[in-house]
Amino acid sequence: MSHKIPESILVVIYTPDLEVLLINRADKPGYWQSVTGAKNTIDEPLFETARREVLEETGIRVAANPTGDNVPEKNLRDWGIANIFEIYPEWRYRYAPGVTQNTEHVFGLLVPRNTPVILAPREHLQYLWLPYREAADKCFSPSNAEAILQLPNFI
Repeated sequence: MSHKIPESILVVIYTPDLEVLLINRADKPGYWQSVTGAKNTIDEPLFETARREVLEETGIRVAANPTGDNVPEKNLRDWGIANIFEIYPEWRYRYAPGVTQNTEHVFGLLVPRNTPVILAPREHLQYLWLPYREAADKCFSPSNAEAILQLPNFI
């Protein structure tokens, strides 16, 4: 078994009217969050991790030359925020022995209001769009809630 790299991304997906996409974890029903995910390799650029995780978890494709429902690459922005936090005990088995902290890099992704969402069923049960303050209140993760509350500063 390969261990997860303790460096990840958090992507706040939002619309022009500041509605935020939240997804409900399949392994922890009731745990609502933004898109998250670890780097696949130590040298994977964070931008590529964010792009990959958005596609895997929501079906939203971030493309350099968008067509159809694809979102322009310029809409995915690194907010320059890095959170270091304790990995929840129930998820530590995924990491190398002794790893207890993760560094999470925050991105924002602006999408059109009616962007289709197709969830990865093994990862998420449902999704919803909420005004950003309500979305922050619904998140189980304090760093995720804080990132969402920062949204108006990055528009």
